[in-house]
Amino acid sequence: MQIQERQPVLTWLQPEEPSGPRLSSLAKRALIGVVAGSVVLGGVLVLLPSTRHAVAPRPVAGPPGRANAAVTAGVPVAVSDLVAVIGDREAHLRAHPRDGRAWAVLGTAYAEQARRTGMPAYYPKAEKALRASLQSGPEQNQAAMDGLMALANARGDFLEAQKWGEEAVEQSPKRWTTYALLIDTYTGLGNYKATRSTLEKLQALHKGPRVLAQASRVYWSLGWREDAVATISDAAAGAATPAERAAYLQQAGELAWERGEVRQSLRYYKAALASDPDEHGSLAGQGRALAALGRMSEAMRAYQTALARQPAPRYALELGELYEKLGLTGAARVQYGLLRDRVRQEEAGGVDDELVLGLFEADHGDPRAAVRRLRAECERQPGIPVADALGWALHRAGNDKEALKFAKKAMDKDHGGGVRSALYAYHRGQIERELDLIGPARRHLAEALMINPHFSPLFAPAAHAALTEMGQPSEEGPPDPSKETEKSTEPATPAIRATPGTPERATPPALRRPASR
Repeated sequence: MQIQERQPVLTWLQPEEPSGPRLSSLAKRALIGVVAGSVVLGGVLVLLPSTRHAVAPRPVAGPPGRANAAVTAGVPVAVSDLVAVIGDREAHLRAHPRDGRAWAVLGTAYAEQARRTGMPAYYPKAEKALRASLQSGPEQNQAAMDGLMALANARGDFLEAQKWGEEAVEQSPKRWTTYALLIDTYTGLGNYKATRSTLEKLQALHKGPRVLAQASRVYWSLGWREDAVATISDAAAGAATPAERAAYLQQAGELAWERGEVRQSLRYYKAALASDPDEHGSLAGQGRALAALGRMSEAMRAYQTALARQPAPRYALELGELYEKLGLTGAARVQYGLLRDRVRQEEAGGVDDELVLGLFEADHGDPRAAVRRLRAECERQPGIPVADALGWALHRAGNDKEALKFAKKAMDKDHGGGVRSALYAYHRGQIERELDLIGPARRHLAEALMINPHFSPLFAPAAHAALTEMGQPSEEGPPDPSKETEKSTEPATPAIRATPGTPERATPPALRRPASR
């Protein structure tokens, strides 16, 4: 089956953001006064798809009706609409307590409310409502099973999500919403072959922005960067509501950031917030991009606002590392304490935060504890991000030989590691450097900076420093392969190309790269 997506025309109504000046010592001292502040930035983006390629917007109902339909389809919903549908379904169930369908909608809305607002207490409420739906609804209750799968995905419990998803597919193999959820499930489990085949089934059953957004994620994981960017642009152009559009623009901003396109990512984040001010991921993304541009006061305020709306552990870690970069060690310690508190709260709601907590412990806490956590997580849910994090934790704990095995796995295209990540390349390069594998270390550290020169306020400067310390390659050139001895056990690594594209490789028969635009 050949997948064909088309790219809309994007017109920007504002000039590029000028990068900020270098931080002076006086300005650095002044930053202390804005640590507790917050501000929301806005921007304008116009997406102008051609009439031949555009996806026509769907008609919009009132808040409860719109959210009912969107929640059950897994489409992003505004927080105000979620509040409306929750109130509507709660009132309905007081009069009709055995309406299994209403319980399924309510439980799924609770789960989305928890994800959008960072209130983990909603997760147990969601589970209770969805299990009530199973008891009250029909024998084959796909809506409840989809809801339980969405809940498990939101909690990071991908094994539980797989159980519900595969049972739902067995009962109703033509229900497209189940396949959309299963893509996230299989990705979390590191089953990338199943991810690709599930996308193919989804695209055969349904079209529209939700499917395009999932396709973009899969394309990115395969290393098809241009296709991922164009496809998420199509999704944003076809979105039916401001909240849906904001979610896809936020995803586009993430892709631009990962490519090192800082100003482009900032535009996407601003456009997302203009569409839906509750899109907290775009607030954190703004903080990331503004820091890369040297606009530190604005960056900290954006992070503070994001944390006020959704106190995600990842945001606390990023803000803490930004404080460290600026020498605000006291403020960094406060953020790290908040991160630990937040993880405890989320764990009480059934959320799996082992990945972010493991990365935090590896760099700012107890690396050996990080290894224990991440090794258990890797055995349970062996995705690429977990493999990378475990390799890094092993390195920080002093076990570089084993660390390199996991760092290689995270970048192994034949086992799902097709995504080009500056952080993964940096981790591998530093591990290789510690093992005196200077050539591969130099190549991977340079690759990290080529992918995204601003990938971390702490580690991007560390990559520059390591490359400076290692110096330039020998002018004698590479050794003659025919004269190689067994002294080196490191396989040859291809030289980094100057272009940002990813080399082609054979794709699985079930999924083909989108046709050229």
